[in-house]
Amino acid sequence: MRRWRLVLGSDSAESTGHTPEGRDAAMDRTLTALYGGAKNPGTRTPAERGAGLGASAPAAARWLGDIRTYFPAPVVQVMQRDAIERLGLAALLLEPEMLDAVEADVHLVGALLQLGGAMPETTRETARAVVRKVVADLERRLAGHTRATLTGALDRSARIGRPRHRDIDWNRTVRANLKNWVPLPAADGTDPTSDEDPANGASRAAGAGTVVPERLVGYGRAGRSVRKEIVLCVDQSGSMAASVVHAAVFGAVLASMRSLDTRLIVFDTAVVDLTDQLDDPVDVLFGTRLGGGTDINRALTYCQARITRPADTVVVLISDLYEGGIRDRMIQRVAAMRDAGVEFVALLALSDEGAPAYDHDHAAALAALGVPAFACTPDLFPEVMAAALEKRPLPVPER
Repeated sequence: MRRWRLVLGSDSAESTGHTPEGRDAAMDRTLTALYGGAKNPGTRTPAERGAGLGASAPAAARWLGDIRTYFPAPVVQVMQRDAIERLGLAALLLEPEMLDAVEADVHLVGALLQLGGAMPETTRETARAVVRKVVADLERRLAGHTRATLTGALDRSARIGRPRHRDIDWNRTVRANLKNWVPLPAADGTDPTSDEDPANGASRAAGAGTVVPERLVGYGRAGRSVRKEIVLCVDQSGSMAASVVHAAVFGAVLASMRSLDTRLIVFDTAVVDLTDQLDDPVDVLFGTRLGGGTDINRALTYCQARITRPADTVVVLISDLYEGGIRDRMIQRVAAMRDAGVEFVALLALSDEGAPAYDHDHAAALAALGVPAFACTPDLFPEVMAAALEKRPLPVPER
């Protein structure tokens, strides 16, 4: 009853028979400030349901401190996100003391980036510190796995004919030499190719044999020279905020690998090349401008013009596919790159937020070209890139 009372609010006091006291009462106040407790919540606006924070930065800062006291970090992040959406808390993030009070996560970074030019200089440095903390946490979690996975993929994508013993790809070597199978003599000296058992004339299975490895197939070793090119083409419309944050982090990780040449392109109705800032993902993020329209065709045109070795290039389009430009040209552009040998990957989102809203017609048109469009979590992204680099089927999640 205690838990139900906290979930349902003050209107459930009679039905649950529970009155919060002490710490529970304080938790109840923080929840009511955001979610309210009207008997008919459908008759009230979001602002009315959550008017408890008022419009003052000190009151909101105290509330943010309270929720960090009473709830674990994942819950705090959810409540902060709801406060930004329900109460217009984004405007209060322009105050440095507010940024000091919040729990930093990907969604908060997205809210800060959407504020963009409205952010005063007094807040900008604090905001950069918040963004840098989130980026550092993501890099710590994702960088090691990404480098290990892609280094292996790059090694496997370069087959060599005279490998060292530790570099032999045994599965491919056996398949390549099956024609060289040689039967071994039977222990009793009979013909090993005969299917007749000498004791009773019954049929027997063929004897044991061996494969003579006339030709070895091995993994190449990633050298210092660039062998693969990756182009990350990222939609920076407002709904893609979390994807932009993760793309910036992955772009920096990929750019740090000497065997990859990585380019990062962000777009709305204009196209911006942020490749020269990839050494610092925070600079990349502050170079984006979340919101506005979408012209995917223009962005792909820019990417296509900068591809020098199509057969060694992977283009990753991260977009919900809502095209404000010329739809048919966008599809034709993808088809042209595919025909030239480019490996093309379409991600509807690069985040942990689950299935996004997206343009189903455009996704179906890409699928018809052999380019499945799917949402990808940050943890799955290294495997997706490894499959693309090796030109094998992508690990598309089940519906």
